[in-house]
Amino acid sequence: MCYEVVGAIVVPMSTVTATRTAARTASRPRPALEWRLRFGALSLIWGFSFLLIKVGTEGYAPFQVTLGRLVFGTAVLAAAMFVRRERLPRGARTWAHLTVAAFFLNALPFSLFAYAELTIPSTLAGICNATSPLWGMALSLVALSEDRPTRVRVAGLGLGFLGVLTVLGAWQGFHGLDASGTAMALLASLSYPIGWIHVRRTLAGSSHSNLSLTGAQLLLATLQLAVVTPLFTSLPTHFAITPLLAIAALGALGTGLAVLLQYGLVAEVGPTTAQMVTYFIPVIATAAGVAILGESLSWSTPVGAAIVLAGAALTQVRPKPKL
Repeated sequence: MCYEVVGAIVVPMSTVTATRTAARTASRPRPALEWRLRFGALSLIWGFSFLLIKVGTEGYAPFQVTLGRLVFGTAVLAAAMFVRRERLPRGARTWAHLTVAAFFLNALPFSLFAYAELTIPSTLAGICNATSPLWGMALSLVALSEDRPTRVRVAGLGLGFLGVLTVLGAWQGFHGLDASGTAMALLASLSYPIGWIHVRRTLAGSSHSNLSLTGAQLLLATLQLAVVTPLFTSLPTHFAITPLLAIAALGALGTGLAVLLQYGLVAEVGPTTAQMVTYFIPVIATAAGVAILGESLSWSTPVGAAIVLAGAALTQVRPKPKL
């Protein structure tokens, strides 16, 4: 099974599906305008997710925001599975591994970002999300024996974390920065590659479809939050409409529709091109936070973000296979 981690989503594709897709893609011309429009839509959806989280937390507790997000996202995937006549995967072992994946790829990072945005701007949260490829490269060097380092990738790792220090204003002693909120956003970004490595080591080669696995994963994450949320929050005395709409959009678009769009892009243009959406997310998140929420922006934020993205891009450079 092939996997791509983009933003908050793990995108699985079975080996058989990947092979057939590659053959179909090679045998027909790609409608360039159509896939670019979907690529742009996906970038906007994920870029605006951090703004929607911020709006959602203005009316509801972070765990409630995450639970609502997962409920709406799971509903979209359930509808897609019904239309395509897909079934949930079978086997206790598969469900056990998906439970771990649901925690690290959905329940934990979604909750951490929601808590982080109580004290940090959505722009900073979006930029922290862009560090996920850096964490992934650092972890894969330890956890995946086949993922060998190269000078370019190690340089990208160092450059990326230099960008993080620039965003955080390390030379000023992190003055005016909420340490706990920033740490939670960075931990959320670290959670994604941990989940991805687990999935790669345990579910690679599964015969189940990508939609079936991800639908089950989101369902399990929803159940996890359904257990945790009542323990740490109380039922709202009133339901704020605007934050509720933001949560609905966050789940239906940013967690449900985005997965379906990503599937189509991976199938049509390949995972390498599709994952480039990651580099547009912090740009859109920053623009949305400044233009719509009126968040402040110092010179170090966009400069640091550019350094982070450059470093992340270098970590994705693979050595050419020897002939």
